[in-house]
Amino acid sequence: MAPLTRFATTALLLVASNVFMTFAWYGHLKYKHSALWLAILVSWGIAFFEYCLQVPANRIGHGMMSASQLKVLQEVITFLVFGIFSTYWLNEKLTWHDKMAFVFIVAAAGMGLWKSWDAGKLSP
Repeated sequence: MAPLTRFATTALLLVASNVFMTFAWYGHLKYKHSALWLAILVSWGIAFFEYCLQVPANRIGHGMMSASQLKVLQEVITFLVFGIFSTYWLNEKLTWHDKMAFVFIVAAAGMGLWKSWDAGKLSP
């Protein structure tokens, strides 16, 4: 698989897995009237599908990126997915503090992935 295709596949799988995990971790907050044991059980069920996407993403991306670079990429995706989720599912507005934190995390991710770009691992 070409490096750019591997990177795109990894990123798309991480986005999809993060959607599942965000709903597993925070989706129940919209249904606080439900029993806690039910929220836990449903969250575990949702998390299963997250693992079905996360594990292949890490396997595909590892080697082209280090494990720590994969983690940095995953955290940036997590922030993006969570920002959309909290705005549209929980109806919570992002503050300027949240947005600035996101900017700094993206900058940190750029630094973390820089080595792969410099080494040509992510180029076509």
